[in-house]
Amino acid sequence: MKAQKNFFLALFFLGAGFSAQAQITGRWKTIDDASGKPRSVVEIFERGGKYFGKVVSIFPSPGKDPDPICTACDPSDSRYKMKVKGMEIVRNLKKDGREYSGGDILDPQIGKIYRCKIWLEDNTLKVRGYLGPFFRTQTWLPYKE
Repeated sequence: MKAQKNFFLALFFLGAGFSAQAQITGRWKTIDDASGKPRSVVEIFERGGKYFGKVVSIFPSPGKDPDPICTACDPSDSRYKMKVKGMEIVRNLKKDGREYSGGDILDPQIGKIYRCKIWLEDNTLKVRGYLGPFFRTQTWLPYKE
C-alpha cells in the first residue's frame, strides 16, 4: 500500500511539474536594449500549430507618436504602412523541443526582418533574432495588466 501511495504521489508531482511549466503564449513586455525601458507589449499566440506574436500596446517615449505606422518596413511587405499596434511582428515559429524556431521577427522601428528563435528561461522569454551568422538576444518579461 505504501509503494502505491508513493507511486501516486510521484505521479502527482510529475504531472504538477508539467502543468506548472510556463507557456510562451500570453503577453510579454519588451525592453529597449539601449535605454532599458519598456517598449511594447507583445501577445504570443498559437494558430494552426505555429506561434505568432502581435503588438498589443506601445510605451512611446515623450514626443514620439503613440500610434506609429511602419514606414521603415519594406514596401513589398504586407505590414508596410500598417499601424504597429495590432501588427504581427513574430510569425511562423514551430515548437522544436524546448525552443520555438523556423519563423521570423520584424523590428518595425527599423523595418528589418530577422530569423527568430525563442525559449523560456527563468520565467522570462528569450527572443533571439539572426541576421546571417550574427544574432541579438532580448529578454521579454511577463506582462500582467
